[in-house]
Amino acid sequence: MTKTLRLVLGDQLNIKHSWFSEVEEGVVYVLMEMRQETDYVRHHRQKVLAFFGAMRRFAAQLRAQGHQVEYLTLDDPENTQSLTENLVKLRARHGCEAVAYQLPDEYRLDAQLKEWAQQQSFTVTAVDTEHFLTDRTTLAEFFKGKKTYLMESFYRKMRKQYNILMAGKEPVTGRWNYDAENRKKLPKKFTIPPALVFKHDLSEIDTVLDQQGVETLGKGEASSFPWPLTREEGLQTLDHFVEHLLPLFGTYQDAMHTDETYLYHSRLSFAMNVKLLSPLEVVMRVEQAWQGDSERVSLAQVEGFIRQIIGWREYMRGVYWAHMPEYAMRNGLEHNRKLPEWYWTGETKMNCLGHSIRQSLDHAYAHHIQRLMVTGNFALLAGVHPDEVDAWYLGIYIDAIEWVEITNTRGMSQFADGGLVGTKPYVSSANYVHKMSNYCMSCHYDKKEKVGEKACPFNSLYWHFYDRHRNQLERNPRIGMMYRTWDKMDIEVKAQILRQADYYLEQVDTL
Repeated sequence: MTKTLRLVLGDQLNIKHSWFSEVEEGVVYVLMEMRQETDYVRHHRQKVLAFFGAMRRFAAQLRAQGHQVEYLTLDDPENTQSLTENLVKLRARHGCEAVAYQLPDEYRLDAQLKEWAQQQSFTVTAVDTEHFLTDRTTLAEFFKGKKTYLMESFYRKMRKQYNILMAGKEPVTGRWNYDAENRKKLPKKFTIPPALVFKHDLSEIDTVLDQQGVETLGKGEASSFPWPLTREEGLQTLDHFVEHLLPLFGTYQDAMHTDETYLYHSRLSFAMNVKLLSPLEVVMRVEQAWQGDSERVSLAQVEGFIRQIIGWREYMRGVYWAHMPEYAMRNGLEHNRKLPEWYWTGETKMNCLGHSIRQSLDHAYAHHIQRLMVTGNFALLAGVHPDEVDAWYLGIYIDAIEWVEITNTRGMSQFADGGLVGTKPYVSSANYVHKMSNYCMSCHYDKKEKVGEKACPFNSLYWHFYDRHRNQLERNPRIGMMYRTWDKMDIEVKAQILRQADYYLEQVDTL
């Protein structure tokens, strides 16, 4: 019998993995809290608490099942704070002849372990995480020979492959996509069921972070931590979503409101991204809700949610593995500005940005439209360097792991990949924000004005963006209408708009 050290990373908390199906003599599982992971970007306090809290509970679960577990806390004097250096020490401590690990989902960790493994004289093996519905190479093989990708065609492939919302070879009702029906603003009078929150006491971890000098951002909520940290809590959150929120999820999935943080969203992303829940079980649970009571839960709600998981989630992972590491250096629009200082405080007179950023700092959470069409939209219009945007998104959100963050940020949000992920830049003037939210009602700026002291910055920056990137964008068939509209404007009006935008860019930290 070969004694083996098995590494479990902080986002590999999958108790359903075949590794854990039985207790094996001679196997030692290791989980580590490390400065290597807390410090590669400045993370939100709740993100660090969530990872360490979930890891500690997972280790306890493994021990309860009879597995031998070595858990290195951040303040353990034997902790070298390096993944590979810890593996060397722990292998020697336990007399293990071999090391095994599950394939990491981040390129940097994958590269670190591969390089280390090649240098060792003992056996090092890697196994699949048994979580995703696709392999790393599935998307690249599907789009082989194509210069650009189309998520919709990949999504349909996934639907067919897993027989999700299908009637034979065709989608149920004959429609693949209900996106057009899922873009409504919240009505003036509405009541959203409260989110299911937990009350974990993570004060011990919080104290260790302070003692070790870990720099974080945002609020901690350590004594009453609200996020699900175990598989059981993840399943409770899924049940709560299906029972109370799914019936209106699709309709209002793009809506934003100053009085609501979570709206009808599931809050499952952290639990899924650390693998407490599998995407297939989440999708099947949602599909079953529609099958069981289609009058209570319409197909539009269900399809909109399922598309996010088997469409976007798997798609973004495929893009990541098809194009890393060069993807992390793409800057197709050659943007080079710094991120405005108020992205770290929320102290801006623009209500949409102030609210979305403060919410993110308070809860480590913002839904996809707040990320794409508010904070991401402004950063793109302002010409912020995608490195700056990546670091902010990767740090501030509890569910942000690079494989899903960077493709959404550098790709879909910032159009820095040259249109690989998105077929057009996702930019808008104040009109879209007003259409989908109540943010503009109490804003310092006027959503209707393009120039003047109270003109909404989104309006002039929108046209400034298209004007300065005309050579790169005007041949894009999805945005040709914008240039035709711009060309029809009076020359002096255009000049005023561009001057207004230049002024705002010079004074961006004071907006």
